[in-house]
Amino acid sequence: VQLQACGGGLVQAGGSLRLSCAASGRISSINTIGWYRQAPGKQRELVAGISSGDSKNYADSVKGRFTISRDNAKNTVYLQMNSLKPEDTAVYYCNAEVRIVPGLSHNYWGRGTQVTVSS
Repeated sequence: VQLQACGGGLVQAGGSLRLSCAASGRISSINTIGWYRQAPGKQRELVAGISSGDSKNYADSVKGRFTISRDNAKNTVYLQMNSLKPEDTAVYYCNAEVRIVPGLSHNYWGRGTQVTVSS
């Protein structure tokens, strides 16, 4: 299973970006999928996650600005990021719990995509 993330880049404060992450390979279904980020010198933190039942959770720092969604037919998750702030600057990683066969799931990480917000 591979997770391919894209959509990062450089944007001014107040701008928007949309990240996407597509899962491919031996996939029966995807349970929870979401985004983490890691800024220089900081620990990796959860940004947003979405369950197979479409339940969503967000870090307090992004609530009201970021929206996570998924397209199950495409095994893809999206993160719409609005009103970006310099403190959102980080490498963003896609993470997914993938059901490979019934009763067997595994957690996967994508390579990460850089998001830089200039002030």
